[in-house]
Amino acid sequence: MTDTYTIRAQESGERIDALLAQEIDDMTRSQAARLIAEGKVTLCCAPIKKNHRVSAGEIFVVEVPEPEDTEITAESIPLDIAFEDDDLVVVNKPRGMVVHPAPGHAGGTLVNALLWHCGDSLSGIGGEKRPGIVHRIDMDTSGLLIVAKNDYAHRFLSAQLADHSLSRTYEAVVIGKIKNDNGTIDAPIGRHPIDRKRMAVTERNSRSAVTHYEVIARYNGYTHIRCNLETGRTHQIRVHMAHIGHPLLGDEVYGRKGKEKGLEGQCLHARTLRFIHPRTNELCAVTSELPAYFTDVLSRLGDKI
Repeated sequence: MTDTYTIRAQESGERIDALLAQEIDDMTRSQAARLIAEGKVTLCCAPIKKNHRVSAGEIFVVEVPEPEDTEITAESIPLDIAFEDDDLVVVNKPRGMVVHPAPGHAGGTLVNALLWHCGDSLSGIGGEKRPGIVHRIDMDTSGLLIVAKNDYAHRFLSAQLADHSLSRTYEAVVIGKIKNDNGTIDAPIGRHPIDRKRMAVTERNSRSAVTHYEVIARYNGYTHIRCNLETGRTHQIRVHMAHIGHPLLGDEVYGRKGKEKGLEGQCLHARTLRFIHPRTNELCAVTSELPAYFTDVLSRLGDKI
């Protein structure tokens, strides 16, 4: 894959290896440096050094090797099916399960389990590594997500994601007492300028992101909230709540360090999905119960205030 990157005025002075790590998904700074050393990053058809400081208007050509395909095997992993028919399946994913294979998670993923459960009945739009996957949730987020069994259903559901008509409601516990009973966070999200594994509220290389929230209950030092996503950016709820000073309980990436209330990972559950069925055009609403880890956390927060 070959792509071009034109340097904007605000990027002048940055190192090219750091900039490419920010711009290219799933690329680390060391990987960018390796591409540069191999002569796969050029400026005016000439190779450059990894410590090259960019200037506004420079155009870099980057040759990124295609990832090697690895066969994904079906695995007999139990699934909690909330809804299923010939077109789609709604799965209640447990926390700790990765949605699709990725470096460090070659097996034991939701996709491995789906291949066993559905066989060949998964759409191919997501590619070999993400068959049927219409949208994702983080490894340590529990709850509902939709999987398409055919390409028609996949396109139909993806269109609802794009026009925000597919409704996703989450519940979370955040740190601190939120004063207002409800609110909206409208703040663009993009890659963190330094740490590529994190997202951040930023105007640079970002996309619009809108989260609506309401308070379910307040505790001493914590708040149980419900969130509705208007958009679906990576780590959106986690980033937005941290942005307003109320990071998710257990979120060591965007919040407090160290385990709290017995949690490993954020206290976040995808509770409800509402969508138009691709075959019947009827409104479907699927809801899951709060999992044991979530109710256990609530019981440890003490009395409501």
